[in-house]
Amino acid sequence: MKHFTHIELPEWKRAVIKVGSALVAPEGKFLSNTYTLDIAGFITECRNRGKEMILVTSGAVAAGISRQPALAKRQLSMPEKQAMAAIGQPLLMAHWSKYFDFPCAQLLLTYQGINERQRFVNARNTILELLAQKTLPIVNENDTVVVDEIKVGDNDNLAAHVAALAEADILFICSDVDGLFDADPRINTGAHFIPQVNKITQAIYDLAGGRGSLYAIGGMVTKIQAAEKATARGITTVVFNGSRRLSYQYLLDGIVPGTLFCQNASPITAKKHWILHALKSKGIIYIDAGARKAVRDKGASLLPSGILSIEGRFKQGDAVTLQSGNQIIARGICQYDSGDLDKIKGKKSTEIESILGYFHRDEVIHRDDLVLM
Repeated sequence: MKHFTHIELPEWKRAVIKVGSALVAPEGKFLSNTYTLDIAGFITECRNRGKEMILVTSGAVAAGISRQPALAKRQLSMPEKQAMAAIGQPLLMAHWSKYFDFPCAQLLLTYQGINERQRFVNARNTILELLAQKTLPIVNENDTVVVDEIKVGDNDNLAAHVAALAEADILFICSDVDGLFDADPRINTGAHFIPQVNKITQAIYDLAGGRGSLYAIGGMVTKIQAAEKATARGITTVVFNGSRRLSYQYLLDGIVPGTLFCQNASPITAKKHWILHALKSKGIIYIDAGARKAVRDKGASLLPSGILSIEGRFKQGDAVTLQSGNQIIARGICQYDSGDLDKIKGKKSTEIESILGYFHRDEVIHRDDLVLM
């Protein structure tokens, strides 16, 4: 591995390993043993060493297309993609299950299963129980029913969500490149390899390239997004070339075969990670300088008196963004819907009941439901 740099892998007990379509179906037309056999061997050996493994896999659409080859040469409509996913999902499950002599379980998640707190907790409980029963959870997005508005969108980010809800120690992202470079190594032969990222900044995102293969949604951008989600929760992330057999031996030897994204020194709580990374903001609350200082510097809750204006339509319990001028300050769960909030903005908490005819709570966003950006 010509880009290899000797970095030791942190100790870990529970891992999520994400495998993309480029490794499951290299030609984009059918499922192949070319790379998945080595991946399955790695999973088995990790389990033999007392580790807990969760597999997040792509490839359902490609598997479905293998039974409908006429669709392989053109862009698919949404109903066609969903139909191919429905055909391909059992094929994908059978493809992985054939490698293992221990039980496997299929979990099909949607964005709603992540952003609704009770479903999130239910998914976590299911995965933890499967691990307790020595079963391999095999996770994919439920592409047969979701549409763009409610999709996680790619399995890199899905894997990060799964790692967070499963309380994993490490996230392995199998790619078809050796890790992160300062340019696309498939185009620029002079691209420099980056063995370790201590903090994910905009400069790191600027290094990322575009989309991958025909049936792969994710590129390096989504891998960085996934790493950002995981490391914020204290989960070390490794992006490496899953097509190289030697990569798995390095991992088993405790050596990083790709790019190591270091976990945050001060991980945020599970609830705040869920607010920041699992919830989509439904609106914007613009706050004044006093509220900005109280929220950002003093760890205070947001009161109606500090609100200047609101943007968007949202309900009580939705996530919203706090903004001061052009600066995004935080994200939090709002305790009033947008219509009522518009009536009480700039007012004192003691005036809420007389204005609305009811009183829910003093805070528009409680500090326990608020995450600084």
